[in-house]
Amino acid sequence: MKYSIIVPVYNRPDEVDELLESLCSQTLKDFEVVIVEDGSQVTCKDVCNKYAGILDIHYYYKENSGPGQSRNYGVERASGKYVVIVDSDAVTPPGYMQAIDDELSRQPSDAWGGPDAAHESFTDIQKAISYAMTSFFTTGGIRGGKKQLDRFYPRSFNLGVKRDVYQALGGFSPLRFSKMSLYGEDIDFSIRIYKGGYSCRLFPEAWLWHKRRTDFRRFWRQVYNSGIARINLWRKYPEALKPVHALPSVFTIGTALLLLLAPFTCGLSLLPLLLYILLIFIDSTLRNRSLKVGLISIPAVFVQLIGYGIGFLESWWTNCVRKNG
Repeated sequence: MKYSIIVPVYNRPDEVDELLESLCSQTLKDFEVVIVEDGSQVTCKDVCNKYAGILDIHYYYKENSGPGQSRNYGVERASGKYVVIVDSDAVTPPGYMQAIDDELSRQPSDAWGGPDAAHESFTDIQKAISYAMTSFFTTGGIRGGKKQLDRFYPRSFNLGVKRDVYQALGGFSPLRFSKMSLYGEDIDFSIRIYKGGYSCRLFPEAWLWHKRRTDFRRFWRQVYNSGIARINLWRKYPEALKPVHALPSVFTIGTALLLLLAPFTCGLSLLPLLLYILLIFIDSTLRNRSLKVGLISIPAVFVQLIGYGIGFLESWWTNCVRKNG
């Protein structure tokens, strides 16, 4: 067995059904699927049983411990030379596994990550949130992609690694890097890949569809915790914090100042914000081929940048200035 696909699951049987259905269409078949049910109240066991005769699938139920430890649990029971970790809310195009195999044949790598995209079936809000998370005009350049401002750090929704490397690194850390345990652990793992001297790169054609959050409240909570996690990661790994990671905080402070100055400048201070809003609207409209998604992308981008920026600033103030952490 060459590949083991590891999927941690928590109360998402419908999404697991979509993911497994998409895996049935893979052009490359040399893989097993390891589903780890992380203490769910609504399990996906029946869904997995439906695919038992189609996929080489293994289902495990365990007590809740978070996605990172569930991935470790799955890898311990995997048999592939490589483990491919995806989130349960992902959907794979038919050539996903073949793209991974082609990249490894072209240039071997100890670890890798792939990008994500919004499927046509996603809601307009999901498409707008996907744009906010992947656009070069937001933090897409920080997170990594074909165009990036920082070294590429794979994220856990689409990550691959040699199984022996994963085990040598000890898998995902049990440490909490934010108020919610699932934020920051994938960056911690990626940092340890580089610190361990292993090779890691972007596989641009190994992309998948990633649903992300379904409303702005959940999206705010996600990016806010990601901002907190960045400071906590910096405290563990000084190299984890670079000037580009402060850009959302600079944007947050700058937006507040421009709004405060507006009454004293006859609104002229708002011109940079209006130009940025226009840029986001045009770019998202063209990318998504939808005026509606272009419009929704404007608040999505502001939620993404300001939510992350506030979490980052709050954690910096608490842990670095007041030293209460």
